[in-house]
Amino acid sequence: MNQPNELSIADLQRHIRQMYYDKDVARGVEGTFMWLMEEVGELSSALRGNDRENLAEEFADVIAWLATIANVADIDLNAALTAKYGSGCPGCSKLVCECPDSEKP
Repeated sequence: MNQPNELSIADLQRHIRQMYYDKDVARGVEGTFMWLMEEVGELSSALRGNDRENLAEEFADVIAWLATIANVADIDLNAALTAKYGSGCPGCSKLVCECPDSEKP
């Protein structure tokens, strides 16, 4: 078995694309979104438990399905994250957010 590599957001998105793109495009945005929501539900259940290994797997699944839907929607996650959060908080532009709690959901 291959030794796993560390993956940046950009690497992960390319890796997921290489493994699954044809299947993902055939499923479409709507179908892929439903899989993402199913994984979010599994993460919710895992958060209520005490199985750390399962919790880590569910976080990984949510991130992978998010990368998948970004691929299908033709969104570069690294570029989107850099544009929105690369200079700090989108609200106050500080590295450590100073926005009033009333402005956050």
